[in-house]
Amino acid sequence: MYSINDVAEICDLSAYTIRFYDKEGLLPFITRNNTGNRQFSENDLEMIKLICCLKNSGMQIKDIKKYIDLFMVGDSTASMRKQMMIDHRKSVIKQISDLKKQLSIIELKIAFYESYNGAKHC
Repeated sequence: MYSINDVAEICDLSAYTIRFYDKEGLLPFITRNNTGNRQFSENDLEMIKLICCLKNSGMQIKDIKKYIDLFMVGDSTASMRKQMMIDHRKSVIKQISDLKKQLSIIELKIAFYESYNGAKHC
């Protein structure tokens, strides 16, 4: 079992963030020990890593909560969870495409400065 500080270190989160996720209903699967401290299993840790992945790739907390709620219902929701992942993948692919376009503009600007001759240019 892992403590909240262990999970914070492993997932590069603050303990505050983990408590926030718990308060928001994203961690209904965790248990508490005799003294009331959160304790995390290996499976819990994997779920937190997934939550971080989804959040870091742009999924909103309310949608992550919906996914977790469906997960807690069980196998009967697998197709709905799969569809959520498919939809999110589309969003991530679009983000990547948009970032590639932005990167190309930045690359052009760097090339401009590498050949800069003092002319005015934004």
